[in-house]
Amino acid sequence: MIEKVYLAKPRGFCAGVVMAIQAVEKNARALREKGQEALTVFHAIVHNDEVVSRLEREESVHFVEDLAEMNGASSHDTVVFSAHGVSPQVREEARGRGLTVIDATCPLVTKVHTEARRYADRGHHILLIGDSTRHQEVIGTYGEAPECTTVVSVVGNRKHDPELADPFTVEVPDPEKVVVLTQTTLSVDDVEKTIEILRRRFPLLVIPRADDLCYATKNRQDEVKRIAPRVDLFLIVTSDYSSNGMRLLEVASSLCKKAHRVDRVGDIDPLWLEGVRTVGISSAASTPDDLVQGIIEEFRRGNPRLEVIEEGEWENIKFREPKPVPARP
Repeated sequence: MIEKVYLAKPRGFCAGVVMAIQAVEKNARALREKGQEALTVFHAIVHNDEVVSRLEREESVHFVEDLAEMNGASSHDTVVFSAHGVSPQVREEARGRGLTVIDATCPLVTKVHTEARRYADRGHHILLIGDSTRHQEVIGTYGEAPECTTVVSVVGNRKHDPELADPFTVEVPDPEKVVVLTQTTLSVDDVEKTIEILRRRFPLLVIPRADDLCYATKNRQDEVKRIAPRVDLFLIVTSDYSSNGMRLLEVASSLCKKAHRVDRVGDIDPLWLEGVRTVGISSAASTPDDLVQGIIEEFRRGNPRLEVIEEGEWENIKFREPKPVPARP
């Protein structure tokens, strides 16, 4: 019987996710009130299946992976860019199609894009640490300067993307002009190890003063590290294509004998609970908290005296609401 649940705090939605989801909800309703068609979002607004399904169901939002799916676009058509950011090529295509753009890119991702443009203009080769060349954030950042960017695998990467360069063997045109940038949602420890490898290979490696890893990534990983050694089982509530969620699972697995990913309470295998008295729970920055609370409620049905321990502090960060930007005439 489960006696205690250690509930990570912070967990779930970060400021960037809140900003992006609210932007979609607000603008979808505004379009409906005007009698216009459903709001279109380029790529999943955040990497969580439940969030995407709810927006499709409740707000009639239409998600696309290619702006060509918006056939018949005219000046009143609106597209939202997801929190992960897009490449300049996608922005240019949106302008060419006469689309009004609502840019819900997380400001912390935008910062990395800005760094990529700045260092490319200075003649540096960019080593972009990422977990997959197919992750939308990596695609967007790479697109800022593809001619002088190499995507490098983070140490410990388990995806084995063949297009990722190995930090131990990657080569650059000029070892004296190279900078390292980072996908915002990686493992803090693995990024530090990867940068150290690159620093040994390229002693003049430029490392931007402001860390690229986002605060929410760090805070959630730190909380998992604090809780995992104390529990028999750790559950990470996340969709399997959420980079920050899967990094939480890796952290939990390294410190707890039993760690599993679930999308919702129905994914829990009863066999996982055998002999378990204490459970830790955290969730990705794109996971709605009602999915976590559903797990707590299920455990409480099995033990009305279940003790839920929630320590730590919530983040107090808000990002500015993105405004629609009509295409230039």
